[in-house]
Amino acid sequence: MPTAVLPLGTLSDAHGRVARDLRVSLTDRCNLRCTYCMPAEGLPWLPGRDILTDEEVARLVGVAVHLLGVRKVRFTGGEPLLRPGLAGIVAAATGLRTDEGVPPETSLTTNGIGLDRRAASLAGAGLGRVNVSLDSLDRTRYAALARRDRLDDVLGGLAAADAAGLHPVKVNTVVMRGANEQDVVPLARFCIEHGYRLRFIEQMPLGPEHGWDRSTMVPAAEILDALRTAFTLTPIDGRGAAPAQEWRVAAAPGHPAGRIGVIASVTAPFCGDCDRTRLTADGQLRTCLFSRTETDLRTPLRDGADDVELARLWLGAHRAKAAGHGIDSPGFRPPARTMSSIGG
Repeated sequence: MPTAVLPLGTLSDAHGRVARDLRVSLTDRCNLRCTYCMPAEGLPWLPGRDILTDEEVARLVGVAVHLLGVRKVRFTGGEPLLRPGLAGIVAAATGLRTDEGVPPETSLTTNGIGLDRRAASLAGAGLGRVNVSLDSLDRTRYAALARRDRLDDVLGGLAAADAAGLHPVKVNTVVMRGANEQDVVPLARFCIEHGYRLRFIEQMPLGPEHGWDRSTMVPAAEILDALRTAFTLTPIDGRGAAPAQEWRVAAAPGHPAGRIGVIASVTAPFCGDCDRTRLTADGQLRTCLFSRTETDLRTPLRDGADDVELARLWLGAHRAKAAGHGIDSPGFRPPARTMSSIGG
C-alpha cells in the first residue's frame, strides 16, 4: 500500500471540480429485482474472474486515498452485503489515512437485506454509516416494487444499523408515479420519528433498457409539495457537493424535528458541484453515472502496473470528465450499463 501522500495531485477535471468522493461497486448481483433497476428475470451477472478480488479493491482504494486525495469512500452494488469479504474491505479502507491525516469517511449503500446480521461487524470494521433503500412502508407496494416480499428484513436492518451506531442512518426512496407517491408523507413521518435521514430521489434513466419514462418520474417540486401538506420545511444552506438539497422539518404535535433531503438529479442537476469518481466491480473507472466510456484499471493492475501508473491512468481519465450528464440534451443516450452494474 502506498505511504506517500499526494505525489501526483488531486483528481481535478477540466471544469475546475475536484473528486474527493469515491464510489466503489463490490458486485453487480442483487437479491431484489426493483422495477426501476432491473427486469424481473434479472440480468446476466459479471463472470467471477472479472470481479476485482478483495485485495485488488483494497489496493485501488489505497491508490485513490493516498495518491489522489480521495477523502470519502462509499461501497455500493448491486447489493454489497452479498460480498463475503465486505468487512475486510471496509477495515482496509478505514486503515488508510487521507491527506488530512485521518481515515477516509466510509459508508455503504444497501437494500438492507441481511444488514440486521452484519451491522455490528461492519461497525466494528470501521464503517461510518449506511444508506438503506426503502420505497414503501406498505407491504403490498413494497413487494410490487422490489418484486420480493422483504419489507420486514429491511426494517430490521434499519433498526440494527441504528443500534450499531452507523449514524446518521439514511434512507433512500425513489418516487414513481402510479407506484408509491402515496408513501411520501408516511415515509417522511416514519423516518423523522426514528431519527433516520430520508432522501427522496428522482427516478433516473439507469434501469432496464428502454424502461425509463419521464412521465412516470415524480419531480422534486411535486415531492416537496406533498411534504408541505404535512410538515413545515425550511431549506438548509451549505449544500456543497452533496447530491441532496436538505430541508429542516419543524417539530409539531405528533412528530419531532428532523431533516429530509431531495435529490433532483433530473430536474435540477448538480453536475457543476460533482465531487465523485467511480469504480465498478470489474475494475472499470467511470467519471459519471451516465458516462458512456470507461477506463480499464483491472487489466493494468493484473499486468503488474505499480500504484503510480494506476494513479496516472486515473488522473488522465478524470481530466476528461464531461461538464454534465446531459439528460435534457437532444442527443442524450443512457449508458449501456444499468445502475446495478455501475454502482450507486
